[in-house]
Formats: sequence, C-alpha cells, structure tokens
Amino acid sequence: MPFVYRNLLLTPHDSEDSLAAVLAAKLSVPQTLLRDVRIVRKGIDARKKPQIKIVYTLSFVADDTIKARLHADQLVEWHDEIVARVPVQLQSSARIVIVGSGPAGLFAALRLAEYGMTATIIERGEPVEERALSVQRFWKDGILNPESNVQFGEGGAGTFSDGKLTCRSKDLLVPWVLERLADFGAQPEVRYLAKPHIGTDRLRTVISAIRQELLEKGFAIRFGSCMTDLSIEDGRVESVIVNDTDEIPCDYLILATGHSARDTFELLDRRSVPLQRKPFAMGLRVEHPQELINRIQYGTGQLPHLPAAEYAVAWNNSSNGRSAYSFCMCPGGVVVGGASEEGGVVTNGMSGQLRNSPYANSALVVNVREDDFDGPGPLAGIRLQRRWERRAFELGDGGYRAPAQNLLDFLRLPGKGAARTSYRPGICETELDSVLPPFIIDTLREGIADFGRKLRGFITAEATLVGIESRTSSPVRVLRDSNFESVGVKGLYPAGEGAGYAGGIMSSAVDGIRIADSIAGRL
Repeated sequence: MPFVYRNLLLTPHDSEDSLAAVLAAKLSVPQTLLRDVRIVRKGIDARKKPQIKIVYTLSFVADDTIKARLHADQLVEWHDEIVARVPVQLQSSARIVIVGSGPAGLFAALRLAEYGMTATIIERGEPVEERALSVQRFWKDGILNPESNVQFGEGGAGTFSDGKLTCRSKDLLVPWVLERLADFGAQPEVRYLAKPHIGTDRLRTVISAIRQELLEKGFAIRFGSCMTDLSIEDGRVESVIVNDTDEIPCDYLILATGHSARDTFELLDRRSVPLQRKPFAMGLRVEHPQELINRIQYGTGQLPHLPAAEYAVAWNNSSNGRSAYSFCMCPGGVVVGGASEEGGVVTNGMSGQLRNSPYANSALVVNVREDDFDGPGPLAGIRLQRRWERRAFELGDGGYRAPAQNLLDFLRLPGKGAARTSYRPGICETELDSVLPPFIIDTLREGIADFGRKLRGFITAEATLVGIESRTSSPVRVLRDSNFESVGVKGLYPAGEGAGYAGGIMSSAVDGIRIADSIAGRL
C-alpha cells in the first residue's frame, strides 16, 4: 500500500541518496521493506540560523503492517493528487480561436487537444526563438519592437521572468500543470519543490516543445497576428479580425491576451464588452548582492544543496490601509526593461534556471485603489500606468534607461553609495520622489524601514532602487459568468491574467484548462 511520510529532515550537507535509508531508520524497519521511495515535497526551514534544515515529504510503498510503527501526524495513506482525467473524445466541427499564447492560451490548447479538438491560435508577437532576439536587441540598444517584447510574444510575459511556478491555489489541476511542464522539458523537481521555478532560459525550450506538440495535434498557430477587431452579431461573437484585414470565423473565442494588451482592452470597450476597473499595485525594483541576501536568510553564505536565498516581506499602514510588499522576487537574477509601448519605462525581474547571477532583485510595490485612478471608466487604471511609465521614461533621459537611486539616498540616510544595478538597457541616476505618485513613494519609505527591521542588513548602501514596476497585474477585469463566458457576449471566454482572473503562470494555466473544460462540456 502507498503511504506518505511527512517532515523528514536533512541538513544541507546531506545527500538525497540517503533519503530511503533515513526513512527506514525513522520507521525502524529494514530498508528492503520500503519500495518506490519518492519525493512528494521539498522545502527549506531557515528559521533557526544557521542550522538550516531541508524538509521532505516522501511517498513509498510498504505492507499494511508498517502502520503500527508510525505516528498518525507523520504517516497517512497516499493517494496521488494529480488529476488523471481522461476526457472523452469529442467529434465536433466547432471553430475555436485562442488569442494569445501565454500560459492561459497554451494550456487551454493542450486541454482541447486531449479532447481530440483543435483551434487556431493567433499571437501578435514572434515565436519564442525570434522573440528572444527582439528582446535582446531592446536590452542592448534600446530598440523596442512594440509587437514582440518582454510582454508580447509566444509564452507570454512569464517567458522573460523567473519562470516561477508557485501558486496559492489548492486546485487539483496544479499538479497536473507541473507534470505537463516537466513532460515538455522543465526540471523534474518542479513536481515537488515547495517553490518551483523553471528559469527564463529553460522555459523558452519548454514553450517551443509545447508549440511542436500542438502543431502535431493539428492546431494552426499564426504569429505576427494581432486581433484588431471583433464581429459580434446578436450578442454572440462571430469572427475575429486580424491585422485589420483577415477575418477568422469562430464559434468560441478564448481571449488570453495577458495584462499588457491595452489596445485589446480599448477594443473590447469600443465593442461594449462588459469590463470593470480593478485595483493593482505599482512601485520600484530593489536590487541587492545575492550574497548579502544569503547571509540575511541563511545566517551564512550560500551552502551546498541550498538555492540562492529569497525573501517575502509585507507592511501595512493601519491608519490609511496602504500596504507595501515584495513581489516577483528573483534570486540570482537581473533587472530588465519590460516596456511594450513607445516612450514608457517598465521594469521586470528575470533569472535563469541556475539562478547564478551575483544579484538578487524584487519589486517593492504599493496597492493602488480605484479612487487613485485617472478619472472614470474601466480603462482608468491603464491611463494611470501609462502616465507614470512615461514619467519614468523622461526621468531616465530617454533610450528606455530607467531612473535609479541608491537605497540609502532614497531613504534620506547617510552613507549612500553609487546606484549600481544589472538593469538593461541602462540607468540614469536621479531622485525617485517624482517617478511615482506621492502616496506610493511615502508608503515605500515607511515599508522599507519595516523591511529593514525584519531582514537585518536589507537597508544598505549596496542596494539600488530602479523604477518603475507598473505591470504587476491587470488593471482591468473582463467580466464573465460562472461558466467562464463573458456576461455580455456569448462565445467569448476571457482567460488568465489579462482578463483579471489569475496572477502568474500556474493560475493562468489552470484558468485556461477550466475554460477548455467548459467549452468541451457545452459540446
């Protein structure tokens, strides 16, 4: 019978090859009685520095009689949590179009393929291989391709990030998504790590493998194809207009455009698709030496078998309800330009599979409420983002250089150093007080002071702030019902982060799967 054993501890110096022997010793049984020992979950307990522990949950197969040797809180019968659904094969001539090839769009397509169905995927950007060249050109020379960049193109915005696969959702599709990503080339350990990530370098090969799978299944994928209009008749979507000229008829439209498709939101508003303004967050990126973060979190430098350390911090001002918190922390990464519009500066964090950069960075952001927006209407949050992105462009002195300031200088503390950062295409040192609204700057100063108390050494002359971080989530929600369909347009299925229903790779992928299931259910 399969069992699971929780909270088995090793030190960072111990080899995982010893797990079966350590488990047998804990159970006081010969190791030969334990079969198929596997890691179900692996995390790090760094609360007692520097006595770091690696915490494992293991599954194994053994005879029922082993139950008598175990404590109930450590051992339970094991049932694989991966949803092994085998959907029925559908014979349908339904015409399905998927707009966007980020995680929501790609996983909707993969799910449709399991039903034996196909779709046409339209993507405004380039295939990931060509997209990577456009992005590198932007980082090197400040030449922006508005249609294919860090935000737009195959794989979505997460392709040029850390490839984080963490998700708060307990949805049983989450393990299924992790399993599929591993099938397409992600590291096998993403299945069980407490904080899995792929890394931008490896994620690109995963995206390419998913594309090949879909092509083999009969999907049509059109790159360089931007949805520029919709045909809606009698309250139902009839077709998609691409690049102002081509018309693609469709019975079902999965809209998975990502959080930065501002022209798409404007199109939906013109076509009276019900939209709703949504709170989000804005702030700055902070960058430290990774070795410093390791010492703060581990009590020592990086140890064998320990990853580059990360952190998560939050502070709330109870008097006004403002919060400052870290977001999208990238250990062993770099800060990069993430602009998708001419004349605006946007920052983002990125790291590779090995997380071996000498720097650590994170967004430090403040909640932006609807009453902070620029005027009325569902697109007011976009106007706010755009205004401050253009302000950052001006302060960066053009060329998509970002305004930056030493952390001590920003906090008005003595002992500041130069602003040093990995940010590409480059920085312009300046005071950051006018790069964001005063309520964000003030809250950040108060929040960072609190972070310094929680993470001793966080406030240092070795840290630099770079602005601005404005694309944390969509400022718009495309309203839909309990079946994932637009409340105003039949056949339209808003999906993922851009539609306002997800917040990262995993939740977007799950959302895409749920929508594919809903469409299949109707068919």
